[in-house]
Amino acid sequence: MDLTLPAGVNLQESTLGFLKKPKKMLINGKWLDAINGKTFPTYNPATGEELAQVPLADAEDVDRAVNAARAAFEHGPWGKLSAAERSKLLWKVADLIDQHADELAELEVLDNGKPYRVARRGDIPSASEHFRYYAGWTTKIEGTTIPVSIPNQFVYTLREPMGVVGLIIPWNFPLLMCAWKLAPALACGNVAILKPAEETPLSALRLGEIMLEAGFPEGVVNIVTGPGVPTGSAITANMGIDKVAFTGSTEVGRKVMQAAATSNLKRVSLELGGKSPLVIFADADVAQAVKGATWAGFSTAGQECVAGSRLFIERRVYDEVLQGLSEQAGRLKVDHGFAEKVHVGPIISQQQLNRVLSYIQVGEQAGAKVVAGGERLGEEQAGGYFLRPTVFAHEDDDLQIVKEEIFGPVVTATPFDSWDELVNRANTTSYGLAAGIYTSDVSKAHRFAQQVKAGTVWINGYGLFDAAAPFGGYKQSGFGREMGKDAIELYTQVKTVWVGI
Repeated sequence: MDLTLPAGVNLQESTLGFLKKPKKMLINGKWLDAINGKTFPTYNPATGEELAQVPLADAEDVDRAVNAARAAFEHGPWGKLSAAERSKLLWKVADLIDQHADELAELEVLDNGKPYRVARRGDIPSASEHFRYYAGWTTKIEGTTIPVSIPNQFVYTLREPMGVVGLIIPWNFPLLMCAWKLAPALACGNVAILKPAEETPLSALRLGEIMLEAGFPEGVVNIVTGPGVPTGSAITANMGIDKVAFTGSTEVGRKVMQAAATSNLKRVSLELGGKSPLVIFADADVAQAVKGATWAGFSTAGQECVAGSRLFIERRVYDEVLQGLSEQAGRLKVDHGFAEKVHVGPIISQQQLNRVLSYIQVGEQAGAKVVAGGERLGEEQAGGYFLRPTVFAHEDDDLQIVKEEIFGPVVTATPFDSWDELVNRANTTSYGLAAGIYTSDVSKAHRFAQQVKAGTVWINGYGLFDAAAPFGGYKQSGFGREMGKDAIELYTQVKTVWVGI
């Protein structure tokens, strides 16, 4: 396979070997084509080159995977394993991810476009740590005893697995999001149907090989590939799936809920869109705040649900911060994820690039001022989907670019004058995923954290995550909390037992 790579970059032999192999789905411990024989291409967003043809699963393939998962859950060895044995399997997966970290990082760069440094030092180690964290939880899932008012009764609860869970993953953190969902689901004793994003299926398929190598029984982890329709919709509508966990857009999240409601009322957890406010007060360390705002807005080319894309700056330092942010944005190196000292990779696809460019055009037409970026990169990145990090200055919160999630390297910056004005404007959004604040006043920081309607708030920092810290949204950013102890509740159900004594 001939790939366009920066000069001096050579891929691991294992990466090249994986790319050359025919891509198949994992169902019941076997690698299979789609029953209909259809495939779809996955592309390198840095070059536009096709990387692989991947099976396009439809409802029949999903049925096949669900039947395998149900058999594994009801009758296979999985349900007979002790919690300690499940823990060892999860820990083995973490070890194997670490062993293949270079290869997995290369697959992420090729499929997603993000800088290799970010994938290798951030995403891949974090994925293995999630498996280790939940390996520790398997032996700590417990019920309670309840003192009731009725005499001669002993009452206790059991926390049991949901059963067959459907896990639908986005394309911005392909392997890491697999870990976010697979690790707690398996720790709780569930079996899984995993659907990676159609744009980024490769690292998930490689993870499937790792799961088999670790020793997971047949049917416990099944991986089906394809787009939202027909593959994702077949998962959400399938009567044999007990729960769906979805990360993606709010628009698609609504469809997931509708499908769950009209099928078997399966349990649903959603991590959806965001339009997160990032606040900089005049008493902040301005240099630190500008640096933080740069990465909050442009990390992963702005393709993060928590991106700090609505910047509120106290008027006294507005011009200073805006100038600093514009200069920082202009200095960011936008290039192939394997390029030397690259900061920002490509947009995931031509379709998404067109979407982001259309928002930039709408913003300019509406009167917002572009103070940095705003255009597609030129000839040196021909074939790739590259966009310069873009900063808009505005004073109108009703602009489309301020209200809607763009999911690209576009930040809007606006001044504010008072506390009440700030809190009101920050909360005037249909989303509530995350927020951030830069200030030297710890009291002010805690007041903001209490008053902003967001599932995660960062103070004098942004975009920090840990397997132990719960994450999820308010309002139309979804419900349910991933990571930490809270994820155990997502993948279990409670049974109450009464015993007459």
